[in-house]
Amino acid sequence: MGVIRIVGLGPGDPGLLTLGSRESLRAVGRAATVLAPPELVRFLESDGVVIERTMITDQGLFSRGSSEVIDGFVERVDERDLGLGVLGNPLSDFLGLPMLLRALDRRGVGAEIIPGMPRATLSASITMPLVPLPPGSTHHNWDDLVEIMARLRRSCPWDREQTHASLVRYLIEETYEVVDAIEHGGDGDLCEELGDLLFQIVFHSQLATERGKFSVADVIDGLSNKMIRRHPHVFGDVAVADVAAVWANWEQLKSQEAAGQSRTSKLDGIPQHMAALQRGQKMQEKAARVGFDWTDPRDITEKLSEELRELAEARLKAGDLKPEDPHVREELGDVMFTVVNLARRLGVDAEGAMRDANAKFERRFRYMETYATASGRQLNEMTLDELEDLWQQAKTAA
Repeated sequence: MGVIRIVGLGPGDPGLLTLGSRESLRAVGRAATVLAPPELVRFLESDGVVIERTMITDQGLFSRGSSEVIDGFVERVDERDLGLGVLGNPLSDFLGLPMLLRALDRRGVGAEIIPGMPRATLSASITMPLVPLPPGSTHHNWDDLVEIMARLRRSCPWDREQTHASLVRYLIEETYEVVDAIEHGGDGDLCEELGDLLFQIVFHSQLATERGKFSVADVIDGLSNKMIRRHPHVFGDVAVADVAAVWANWEQLKSQEAAGQSRTSKLDGIPQHMAALQRGQKMQEKAARVGFDWTDPRDITEKLSEELRELAEARLKAGDLKPEDPHVREELGDVMFTVVNLARRLGVDAEGAMRDANAKFERRFRYMETYATASGRQLNEMTLDELEDLWQQAKTAA
């Protein structure tokens, strides 16, 4: 037997059909619909989906869960796959879903559910569009932001095409812009950038809502419960002596949670795509909490000297400098990892220190460029001694 894909059609407007629902119906190629408006049916047909109009005898009774009508539909199902388009989200808007699933199971027919945008999500926005307001004329609240996001998914072509994967780059960019605002901007910049980052969270939550997975309310609820659960010294009667005790208690509580119980290593849970310096420092912090750590920062400086000697030996063996020589690359990585370890033991954020170093170099190099241009020359026209003198001047000025 074939498989029945029960696909959510959203509130009924073709513009509200999610990308996942549309692709699922196109992949099957044929579908029966339940109470779909004629405009939506025509849109599906123009999209290459053959509409099977005789599969359901009474769509109203079918949607309300009439066993007779549902059984009749199941009897007409053949060995081919079939889409079944229902308004809204099948998980919340299709009353007959439990009866249909049981009837399909009795006949040995497989079923897949493709959530759509719930009918109630945009009930207000469908009838009343947003009215642009002058800046500062009103103060919006949390519910307004969630509604704005839902309306963007309804009406903006770019927003409608986004997925969790396509938004990753923007999530990372907004995070770095928040960091820039903290390190170089003012309070106004930070407020704006935090808003942009918050919007990414609301965006991802809206995508999940349309798929019937979770909503932004679930995100907030889960976060709140986790913070309360992991801070019994604040919300309970647990006493802690210092920050180290807080960390120890935090790790113990995490290990008792579902995610913690599934982990086989203390290093599990550190994101693979985290910046390399930051990830290295995070791994070292995790290892230190079980006692795998240097007792004295001076021991790390000795280790750094050892790693530098090994790097020099690797370069000698490689002959001429070859950046892609695997042994040189490995030894250089050991040097960098040791430097990160030193930063951790000194209480310095290695990633932040590297950003500071980058910013300092940029200031000084730009100063050199400006000075050279003012003197009617370019940096590549100067001798190495002239460049060194200019660099020393930049160090004083910038």
